[in-house]
Amino acid sequence: MHVKSPLIAVILAATVTAASAQTKITAPKNKYSPADDVKLGQEAAQQVQKEMPVMRDEQVNSYLNNIGRRLVNAIPNQFQHPEFRYTFTGVNLREINAFALPGGPMFINRGMIEKAHNEGEVAGVMAHELSHVALRHGTAQQTKATPYAIGQIAGQIAGAIIGGRTGSVIAQGSQFGIGTYFMKFSREYEKQADLLGAQIMARAGYDPRDMANVFQTIEKESGPGGPQWMSDHPNPGNRYEYINQEARNLRVEAGANRNSGEFQSVQGHLRSLSPAPSSEEVARNNKSGRTTNGNGDGGGASSRPISRNVPPPNSKFSTYNEGNLFRISVPSNWREMGANNNVTFAPDGAYGDLNGQSIFTHGIELGVARNEGHDLNTATTELVDSLHEGNPRLTRGNGFDRGTVGGRQGLRTVLSNISDATGDQEVVEVYTTQLGDGSLFYAIGVAPRAEYNTYSNVFRNVIRSIQFSR
Repeated sequence: MHVKSPLIAVILAATVTAASAQTKITAPKNKYSPADDVKLGQEAAQQVQKEMPVMRDEQVNSYLNNIGRRLVNAIPNQFQHPEFRYTFTGVNLREINAFALPGGPMFINRGMIEKAHNEGEVAGVMAHELSHVALRHGTAQQTKATPYAIGQIAGQIAGAIIGGRTGSVIAQGSQFGIGTYFMKFSREYEKQADLLGAQIMARAGYDPRDMANVFQTIEKESGPGGPQWMSDHPNPGNRYEYINQEARNLRVEAGANRNSGEFQSVQGHLRSLSPAPSSEEVARNNKSGRTTNGNGDGGGASSRPISRNVPPPNSKFSTYNEGNLFRISVPSNWREMGANNNVTFAPDGAYGDLNGQSIFTHGIELGVARNEGHDLNTATTELVDSLHEGNPRLTRGNGFDRGTVGGRQGLRTVLSNISDATGDQEVVEVYTTQLGDGSLFYAIGVAPRAEYNTYSNVFRNVIRSIQFSR
């Protein structure tokens, strides 16, 4: 589950209902250039290569690239972008998952290949992800958001991917900033990617019904892989039915075998390797100073530890202007990290690195999340659900308290968590309100339970100080 922006217009105009008809797809408005997509994707991909257990397995990656090239060649001309650099890389994780970055880099979990029933199902997930790239959904979503420098956005994209899979409650919360606009699509964009993906599959010689089948498998998957993919790719409703309907309107080109010998060979090869770890196991290894590389071997990792001697909040406050979005006052001994509409304020010793991800034990993070036109209560519930989904030790609160945030109607809830940095109990306060464009503004305050009485008053004073610019 994730928070989404207000309804984004997507044109999915059905053509005539003849047997050969197919749904017409129109790419959404985009103020960024294709070159911007490439720059964003390449920079984020470099971070993914460093932080995730990507596979250096020639047989696996060669197989994925063979499927990928076949699908790329089947992208309709109007969605072909010569600048894009499509690559297809395996990730040594057991969950069923895959994601693609702007401009072409795609990463496919090993679990996706292992649990597929045939090559068409692997191609179905890849065609869906490829369609997001070809339609430039990431930068199209950012077109609706506050402008950011390209370099800043790239870092947030990587944070959305990595933090959402191995991070703490704060790393998970961080993905609700800029990165969310690129990696977590609205239901309207999901339907576009389903339908264009089905058309690409047919043009490449695959049966689009395999896409519908694998989505059913993902939804039924009882392990953590199913929910993760569905949180990144929300079901627009009747997904299985409308993909099959689209398949009936398409003519499958000859050439691909859904049960190719290469598919069987790769699955057999993967079975000969050490079992893939889960995302949770990778996170635990990283926190203990070990990493799992793409072949399942151990390695070393460094982190900047969190101090247990964090100074108390100063009674004097300093004021910060956060771009053209809001103004805020925080204790004068808290430092600012981040910029614009995704920013953290924390004291010295409370902020550090864990597995390459920023994390803090005392302080407050503020940001903006997409909202699909929901009311404040529903949008806040989705935000809390998403936090809980990535942090199973997070205990939900008892409903919401009403109040104001920056002079607007707001909600507050108090959650409990176990800190990934210290292993101690901590309290997480979540404040939300809606901005003029319908997006959800959130503030997440964190403090150890033993110090919560002090920090609760500080969080309230910080929230009262917020003044929105729009």
